[in-house]
Amino acid sequence: MDLPSGYELRAATAGDADAVANVLADAGQTVLDADFLRDEWSRVGFDLATDAWVVVDGEGTVIAYAQALRDEPSIVEGWGVVHPKHRGRGIGASLMNRIEQRAPELVAGLASVRFRHAIDADDRAAAAMLRARGLRRVRHFWHMRIDLVGPVEPGPAPEGIEITGIVALDDLPTVHAVLDEAFADDWGHHPEPFHTWAEEQTTSPSYDPTLWLLATVGGEPVGALTANIWGDRGWVNEIGVLPPHRGRGIGSALLRLSFATFARRELQSVFLNVDAENPTGATVLYERVGMRIVNRWELWERSSVVSS
Repeated sequence: MDLPSGYELRAATAGDADAVANVLADAGQTVLDADFLRDEWSRVGFDLATDAWVVVDGEGTVIAYAQALRDEPSIVEGWGVVHPKHRGRGIGASLMNRIEQRAPELVAGLASVRFRHAIDADDRAAAAMLRARGLRRVRHFWHMRIDLVGPVEPGPAPEGIEITGIVALDDLPTVHAVLDEAFADDWGHHPEPFHTWAEEQTTSPSYDPTLWLLATVGGEPVGALTANIWGDRGWVNEIGVLPPHRGRGIGSALLRLSFATFARRELQSVFLNVDAENPTGATVLYERVGMRIVNRWELWERSSVVSS
């Protein structure tokens, strides 16, 4: 794939997770780790042998990584990283060529498709490369973090609200329904059949329903939170409250209880990913409960999976 001399491209393997995580860390991307990668590689429809690649140097050390994923019915999303010491040599462009070669195969037979690529918001070289390939910036996202110091008290739930854990499997349809309705108006949301969603959740290496929460009013579900642990940190994956019940403090209560649950597991930090332009004002909610922005990233998009 037009790599410079001394480098080799090969398919990623399960044993590469730690090496890729080291590249991420050296590149300053300390939010994501090997457990994140293992979850990515377990996603429904993702084939590590055909959808992910590493570049190794002459000593066999992994110095770059890229992947392509059919993230929605008609969207392919790419992503990658190159070790800082090996940038400026065309490795990123070569990996992008490989992603773009794979992308049409992932959406073969579909008439209307789009291609997206995720980059660090401060990576000007990556932005220039994407712009030259016909992509445009379409969305900003934050990674947010809270540090857990000592015991964490969740405080009481709002009046009339009950927040509990879930019964694994039995409550999955309820959680799915709540989140699907809560995110119905969000950018990029697409309804996902329960069986597909449930398969992706339950086959993930980090799946732990003891970290999930459900909020109810009079026995009726009104909010839900899903979470997992990657390495030594907790992650809030999704949190949603049904529109008629917003503004009652349910989201804050779910987060505080989640933080307390992670603290009991002796974790010292919790992260989440949020759309910076979320219409519900999610960023303000997260800041209100003590979280702060620690990383900024972007999605770029093109209305074709191949360059014009």
